[in-house]
Amino acid sequence: MEMKAGNSTEAALIKYKEGLGLFTEKMPEFARSFNEFTEECFKEGTLSQKQKQLIALGISIHAQDEYCIIYHTKGCLDQGCSEQEMLEAVGVTAAFGGGASMSQGVTLVQECIMEMNQLKQ
Repeated sequence: MEMKAGNSTEAALIKYKEGLGLFTEKMPEFARSFNEFTEECFKEGTLSQKQKQLIALGISIHAQDEYCIIYHTKGCLDQGCSEQEMLEAVGVTAAFGGGASMSQGVTLVQECIMEMNQLKQ
């Protein structure tokens, strides 16, 4: 069953999920272990899931990992982050990553926020 994307953000998420599904078929134990590990990392703890998603967004921006930027922008929105909170995370990341981090924040993150909000309507 082919999924249909409404915008570029959704298309990237679908592409990631399809790739992950194919990888999981080929490497089921690795995928299971990795998924369990990341689920544990993002569980509510001393840091909230919202805070963890903001951290992950910053790391994704600094690493220049576009799929993770999209995934964690969505994660931030799913955890109730405001646009201002996410843009402040962009700012902190830019303090460490300079222009490359700033360019991802002012383009891809803002585009994802806009497109994900449009999907909710």
